[in-house]
Amino acid sequence: MSDAKTLDVPYPYRRNPHRASAEARHRRWLAEFRMLGSRMSPETYARWDVPDLASLSYPDCAAEELALATDLLGFYFLFDDQFDGPLGRRPAEVAAVCDRLTAVLHGTPAPADQPCALAFEDLWQRIRQGMSPRWRARAMYSWESYFASHPAEAAGRRTGEPPDRESYLILRRGTAAMESVLDMVERLGRFEVCPAAFHSPPLRQLRQLAADIPSLSNDVRSYPLEAARGDVNNLVMITRRDRGCSLEEAGAVVLAEAQLMLDRIAQLVDELPRAYRALELAPEQRRAAERYADGLTAWLSGYLDWESRTGRYLAQ
Repeated sequence: MSDAKTLDVPYPYRRNPHRASAEARHRRWLAEFRMLGSRMSPETYARWDVPDLASLSYPDCAAEELALATDLLGFYFLFDDQFDGPLGRRPAEVAAVCDRLTAVLHGTPAPADQPCALAFEDLWQRIRQGMSPRWRARAMYSWESYFASHPAEAAGRRTGEPPDRESYLILRRGTAAMESVLDMVERLGRFEVCPAAFHSPPLRQLRQLAADIPSLSNDVRSYPLEAARGDVNNLVMITRRDRGCSLEEAGAVVLAEAQLMLDRIAQLVDELPRAYRALELAPEQRRAAERYADGLTAWLSGYLDWESRTGRYLAQ
C-alpha cells in the first residue's frame, strides 16, 4: 500500500501550551502504576508521543485537565496493546479482564495486584469529579461499551475472517473508545451540553463523524501491523474482500470515504447555528454547544496530525 495517507482536514490543529508539564506528570503516573503492567519499555512508549496527542486533541484545557487527558490516552493504548499477543485470542479471558474494569465503574475496588485496574480506578475518580449524574451515566455507558467490545474482537481473531461492514462498524466504534474520548471534551472544558443540543441531528452527526474518521484513517495506517498479528476488524481488509480489489485500491477507497466524511463535517458546522436557533437555546446553552462542536473538530484535526507522525504505527 502506498504512503499517500494524508487527508485534507478543513480545520488547523493547535497545541495546548501546557504540554511540557503534562508530559512530566504523565511519566510519574506511568511509574506509579508500573506502566499499567505492560512489558513495553518506556523508550518504546516514548516514541508514540502520547503527550503530543493529548496537547493536540484538547488544545484549550487547563494544565490539570491536560495531565488527566494525557494519562487517559496513555491508558487506552497500553490497555489495548495487552491483547496483541496470545491473550487477544482468548475471548473468555479477555472478558474477565474487561469485566474487572467495568466493575470499577460501579464502585468495586480495583484488585491491589493489578496495576492496569488500579490506573483505571485513578482515572475514573478524576474523570467523574464535578460532573452531573446525567453526564456520569453517559460516560459510564461509553466506557462499558469500550470494555465489552474487546471479547468480540478476540473472537474475530480466532476465526481469522473479517466481519461484514455493519458488524465492523459496531465493533470498531466500541474498541476505538471514541465515545469516551469525545465525552472528555466536556469534562476537560468543565462544561456540559444540554440534552436538546447534544442529541440534535446535526450535532449527533458531527459527533459520529468525528468518531468514525480516525478509525478509517487508522485502519489504513495500521494495516501492515494488524495484518501481521492476525487482526481482522479493519475496513481495508473488508473492502479488499468485498470488492475483490488490490490492497492499494482498498486503502484508497477507505481514505476516499474518510475524506467525504471530512467534507460533510464542514457542512454540518455551517448548519449548527440554524439548529440552535430552531431549538431556542438559551445563550449559555448555545455557548456550551458551540464549545463542544469546536472541541470535536479540534480533536479530529489534532488526532490526524499526530497519527501521521507517531512511532506507534511504524514497524518496530
